[in-house]
Amino acid sequence: MDRNTYIDNIDVEEAKAKYFDILNIDLTYDEVDVVDALGRVTFEAIYAKISSPTYNASAMDGIAVVSKNTDEATETNPLTLEINKDFVYLNTGNQIADPFDSVIMIEDIIQLEEGKIQILKSAYPWQHIRQIGEDIVATEMILPSKHKIRPIDLGSLISGGIEKIKVIKKPIVGILPTGSEIVQNVADIEDGKIIDSNSKVFEGMVKELGGVANRYAPQIDDFDLLKKDVLKAIEENDILLIGAGSSAGTRDYSVKLIEELGQVIIHGLAMKPGKPTILGIIKGKPVIGIPGYPVSAFLVMDVFVKPLIQKYIGLDEVETGYIKAQLSRRVVSSLKHKELVRVNLGLVNEKLIATPLSSGAGVSMSLVKADGIAIIPRNVEGVEAGEILDVELFKPLSTVRKSLVSIGSHDLIMDVIGDMHSLTSSHVGSLGGIMAIKRGECHIAPIHLLDMETGEYNISYVKKYFPNEKMALIKGVQRQQGFIVQKGNPMNIKGFKDLVENEVVYVNRQKGAGTRVLLDYHLGLNNIDSSKIRGYERELNTHMSVAAAVKTGSATTGLGVYSAAKAMDLDFVEVAFEDYDFLIKCDLLEDERIKKFIQIIKSAEFKDILRSLGGYGFRNTGEIIIIE
Repeated sequence: MDRNTYIDNIDVEEAKAKYFDILNIDLTYDEVDVVDALGRVTFEAIYAKISSPTYNASAMDGIAVVSKNTDEATETNPLTLEINKDFVYLNTGNQIADPFDSVIMIEDIIQLEEGKIQILKSAYPWQHIRQIGEDIVATEMILPSKHKIRPIDLGSLISGGIEKIKVIKKPIVGILPTGSEIVQNVADIEDGKIIDSNSKVFEGMVKELGGVANRYAPQIDDFDLLKKDVLKAIEENDILLIGAGSSAGTRDYSVKLIEELGQVIIHGLAMKPGKPTILGIIKGKPVIGIPGYPVSAFLVMDVFVKPLIQKYIGLDEVETGYIKAQLSRRVVSSLKHKELVRVNLGLVNEKLIATPLSSGAGVSMSLVKADGIAIIPRNVEGVEAGEILDVELFKPLSTVRKSLVSIGSHDLIMDVIGDMHSLTSSHVGSLGGIMAIKRGECHIAPIHLLDMETGEYNISYVKKYFPNEKMALIKGVQRQQGFIVQKGNPMNIKGFKDLVENEVVYVNRQKGAGTRVLLDYHLGLNNIDSSKIRGYERELNTHMSVAAAVKTGSATTGLGVYSAAKAMDLDFVEVAFEDYDFLIKCDLLEDERIKKFIQIIKSAEFKDILRSLGGYGFRNTGEIIIIE
């Protein structure tokens, strides 16, 4: 018999890159019940069908009141309330029914005779109330595509009304042990025979990695018999692993079989143990010849087969554990407890930045969206921005490194981009985004800030906050801003002057949000005193939260984007088209993450999705304006 020789002595990472580039892996999907989806990988982005909570709920044990009826309550002038007339008792989680709009904690009331209580402080609208959609707003993205579903994700999917989902089909991995010396049972062991343990290890690893293991009985070293088995296995599996027979012995047939039936890409690695590994393709399917020694076999499985299976289920290589990251903003903590803070992570200017997410105990989406948990030790009263904390990773560090970190204004398009790009997105308003850029906490800041003197968007603010620095503004979209109102616009909202009507309840965006700036600009033009607007002090952080408040009747109207109104099946009164752009530092224009971002927002696919959402324009989208 001829003796094999190695054709390669190629570097492991180079071999992996070369092999994976040649493979044409076509992802397909299964549709499964959401309760059976644990550990599976999403085939497409999943959007909520319902909001969570589905009703306005008390966040505390206490009493429900009408806030405006408590305005006169002070410590020197206690207000007496009568049960079923001025208040009702409720527990945490109970529904808030009309006409009540506020909750006073049980600790803050004074019991009088039966049926009467006193309060020493007025309540404000929506105090201690978990509003509809506080956790999940219908139509918002719960999970992106290519996301491995964890137990916490199941909770959010179920809360968002998801019953069935598309998950990437598991690859079927054929495992073919070879060798005349191999036996399957302990009873068959004799001189010159060894028991097959490797294929059991392979089987376990395949299952653990999310594949389907299809293990065959060992085959003796006979070329024709092996050829028949390989052809059968190629038809029945997506990937084939041939155990042993990859070396240079006279009865090592794996390389000859792959050459005859397909193509040997690499035979021989600069890796010890594991040098005689074969990477081949037969009928478009990967075939890997794995050395027979157990340590070599395990290492080849770990180095090549593991990432190959992960590619078949749409995942990057897993890399988890604990890392250290710099906190982007101050976090208040208790001296009594160890605080576990949900954070997004991103590599900005070679620093790993941790941005805290919503801290409410009922906000499960903050766990779904988190890249990790930052740990604040007990007996520490608050951690300042810039301090270094230990973070337990939820996602591979390789994924974090590739992520584009966005901090700034909210828009539905950030969900769209997040499904097309590895993106970490935090919504703190346009001014918050500008300050995050100044502090070096993000790569990109979505902004839409109206100059109240010129009517121009964004540029004057960039010049103001970066007077001696060269910055770049990536033109984004024009979006339609206006009043989100209930179907039929029953309160006949036509303009800003209608906001001071007695029965109109407004819901505002947070200070620093571009939508808040737009409101204040028009209030100034119309000489409207904001204190006359009922609900002006009530702040929500996203357009979808504003739309949810209008949908459920807790507000008459609020300023927001057309796409949010359409998503919630509400009506819309147009106010203006505004420029929603993206601020970055000029030196990041050559960053591959930014290049991919620009490519996405200029793509036909992105624009088609936004057209379906409604209310967007694309004048100069992707154009770069240098501001000095």
